[in-house]
Amino acid sequence: MLSDNIKTGVERAPNRSLLYALGYTEEEIRRPLIGVVTSFNEIVPGHMNLDKIAEAVKAGVRAAGGTPVLFPAIAVCDGIAMGHIGMKYSLVTRDLIADSTEAMALAHQFDGLVMIPNCDKNVPGLLMAAARINVPTLLCSGGPMLAGRLKDGRRTCLSHMFEAVGAYHAGTLDEAGVRDYEENACPTCGSCSGMYTANSMNCLSEAIGMALPGNGTIPAAYSARLRLAKHAGMKIMELVKKNIRPRDIMTEAAFHNAETVDMALGCSTNTMLHLPAIAHEAGVTISLDAANSISAKTPNLCHLAPAGDTFMEDLDLAGGVAAVMKELAKKNLLDLSVMTVTGKPLAETVNAAENRNEEIIRPVEQPYSENGGIAVLKGNLAKDGCVVKQSAVAPAMMKHEGPARVFNSEEEAIAAIYAKRINPGDVVVIRYEGPKGGPGMREMLNPTSAICGMGLGESVALITDGRFSGATRGASIGHISPEAAAGGVIALVEEGDRIRIDIPACEIALLVSDEELARRRAAWVCPEPKVKTGYLARYAKLVSSADQGAILQ
Repeated sequence: MLSDNIKTGVERAPNRSLLYALGYTEEEIRRPLIGVVTSFNEIVPGHMNLDKIAEAVKAGVRAAGGTPVLFPAIAVCDGIAMGHIGMKYSLVTRDLIADSTEAMALAHQFDGLVMIPNCDKNVPGLLMAAARINVPTLLCSGGPMLAGRLKDGRRTCLSHMFEAVGAYHAGTLDEAGVRDYEENACPTCGSCSGMYTANSMNCLSEAIGMALPGNGTIPAAYSARLRLAKHAGMKIMELVKKNIRPRDIMTEAAFHNAETVDMALGCSTNTMLHLPAIAHEAGVTISLDAANSISAKTPNLCHLAPAGDTFMEDLDLAGGVAAVMKELAKKNLLDLSVMTVTGKPLAETVNAAENRNEEIIRPVEQPYSENGGIAVLKGNLAKDGCVVKQSAVAPAMMKHEGPARVFNSEEEAIAAIYAKRINPGDVVVIRYEGPKGGPGMREMLNPTSAICGMGLGESVALITDGRFSGATRGASIGHISPEAAAGGVIALVEEGDRIRIDIPACEIALLVSDEELARRRAAWVCPEPKVKTGYLARYAKLVSSADQGAILQ
């Protein structure tokens, strides 16, 4: 066992003395030591229940003959961090989580790990760590939030809450209406109830083989989530015995499966940052260019919020991620031979699945669309690519041309939107919000929600070198690469320039001549960094572009 490095032989008597100091018995020390990495805290709704999940995991480990050892990981609530400097700290925590987990796991020589995340950056951060550490590891998340209900009985969710603020500024919703959303949009613990980033990544953890069936969809408030956690604790002991490691599971084929399921589910655009980052740690290269080829042959089978009015609990009742994969398998779109944390090939999970609601999970023969949920656009405005959740774009906005309305920060843009200075047909440009320029690549949920809430969702596009929440809908195009701070063409856009967007053709263009762009580039001066000290300043120096997954170099 790896833990023999800290507990076997006379030379390790000092190490053992510290294990005895923790209250462990000789019998417990002799067993495999299983690190239980919990992201429990009292500020993230998706994490407030993780103490109970951790106890259930520990019970499963003990039942299967191991010794569980708890240690923490951090987590940020993107919703609470939204709209202020806090959002600069969201994406950057992904690497802090990976680094700190790597340090704890290798410093203490655990034989296996059960990782308990739930929200946006926590899931990819821990999967990145799993690939680095490469001891038997299993992910067991906290589960999604149940949908809310307004006073009139309508179901609701966090994306509706953000859009309600825009409706208030548009004069179509009063303060009492906002209060109704405020008190009822998020009724339980768990990751917010739509197919936003957290639930996207928790679902894809199943698709990539690093979590047990049900991990992505069983609601946080259900007792089935505790049973899943106990089974996770038992299963890690089997993985340790068989020495099945993350890099045995997270292969190139497994990432291809995850990208395919991503397209079918209509996941958050943030997956285009996280999957490449996880793959990088596993020694696998994912190209942004591959997204369109996968999308071209992968039908979109689900329209969960924000693309539709159904929620994670509905997907769970319909059969969950396994049922989606079963539909995809009908067209031979998945490699079912890959290993998973079940200790068996993916085929066994897929074959046992059942699509119990064809309104929630469309049959592969009758999809919402023949193409997947995400598209990568390229053109002179985004030479290295940009990303849009096409499954959440109104048909009228799939092709659009309009004048640029240029803002150098999220704050400038949101002020203009609420002041009703944005007109139908406009293309809102928000720049200097990329990985380096932000720094930290803030989510632009407030501006996109304001646009939709004010009734402009089918007439106004927004492009940015920042990124979007999974709760964003509409013609919202992010991850513009190269970013403005790196001298990308988005830095050269001027008020009133015409911008053409053609999502079906995967094209985006600034309709300005090369000669004029050359003149502007010669005169361009990069603004001073917005943050010059602390972790964000160090991050800005190390981070790569969005098309490379915003990994640290």
